[in-house]
Amino acid sequence: MSQQPQSEMLQNELEKQRLEKLRRIREQNIEVYPPRFEKKDQIAEIRQHYFSSSDEVPAGTVQTAGRIVALRPMGKAAFFTIADEYDKIQVYGNNENLSEKEYFLLQHLDLGDIVGVKGEPFRTKTGEPSLRAKQLTMLAKNLSPLPVVKEKDGVVYDAFSDIEQRYRKRYVDLNVTQKSRDDFRKRSAIVREIRNFLHLRGFMEVETPMMQTIASGAAAKPFITHHNSLNMDLFLRIAPELFLKRLIVGGYEKVFELNRNFRNEGISTKHNPEFTMMEIYQAYADYETMMRLTEELFVHLADTVIGSRQILYGEHTIDLNPPWQRKGYLEIIKEKTGVDFSVFLGETDPSFTEAEKIARAVGVDP
Repeated sequence: MSQQPQSEMLQNELEKQRLEKLRRIREQNIEVYPPRFEKKDQIAEIRQHYFSSSDEVPAGTVQTAGRIVALRPMGKAAFFTIADEYDKIQVYGNNENLSEKEYFLLQHLDLGDIVGVKGEPFRTKTGEPSLRAKQLTMLAKNLSPLPVVKEKDGVVYDAFSDIEQRYRKRYVDLNVTQKSRDDFRKRSAIVREIRNFLHLRGFMEVETPMMQTIASGAAAKPFITHHNSLNMDLFLRIAPELFLKRLIVGGYEKVFELNRNFRNEGISTKHNPEFTMMEIYQAYADYETMMRLTEELFVHLADTVIGSRQILYGEHTIDLNPPWQRKGYLEIIKEKTGVDFSVFLGETDPSFTEAEKIARAVGVDP
């Protein structure tokens, strides 16, 4: 019989401890998963209003909520840090400021629990922005321990670095990795601004069929599904191209679709068989028109979402300031390899085998 991995044994033991805490909390008639909590203040707003300067903290009472990401018990008191979608803040609670039940709850908190706090903003002796808890509400007891990610002076230690687990359990990654939350938020902003940009230029957003009778619009292997009522197999679309072109034929002059497509070909951290694609079609326009539109769109996204036209990509800085270089496909091949395929223009194009030989001759593995 194979032995249980030590990490799983530790996980199970921690879960048992949390289940026991859950039982004790319920014995005190404390609601562990209440359906509602009025979160009046976002943590970022609290920090902005009460701690934006080094002056004395204004008097006031706030009511906020978040997940516990750090916990430091200290005798009859405890410091813990809660984080919401945008920011985090330290909370101080003790047996003097909390009711008997709330103090009991304070002693049974764990990392990952979600709590509501009502209290007074203040700074600790070290100047740390904090809340002095006057009321403490359990909103959700976390029974499965989250990966512990430590941060000090803006530097992250012990990051959740298991790539497979991060992609399989996105909800865990989002809980413990600020950059992941920022990336998803940025993606949402990009999609919103793409729509704004195109709507202002007279484009109409449409939705075309995702289940199609033929796999069309690109060269890719489709997913196959079955329509019960029609008793026929259909293909999940690999591209929206043909239906968008039909709209142009039907008399619309500017259309676009931003939606899901499916290609049954491999999977990796950079390639998902289900993905979002945007296609744009415009009557009375050529490829140069679409090149200008693309350039303007990327500059708009850089200005509105990023706030800069200088984009860092690895060790490189990409300058999005227009005008961008316009280069032909054959021109780029000649520039990178020295092979001039333009000599074949107007003549018989080289076969794939001939082109492969030419590529290998200059050290390129096709």
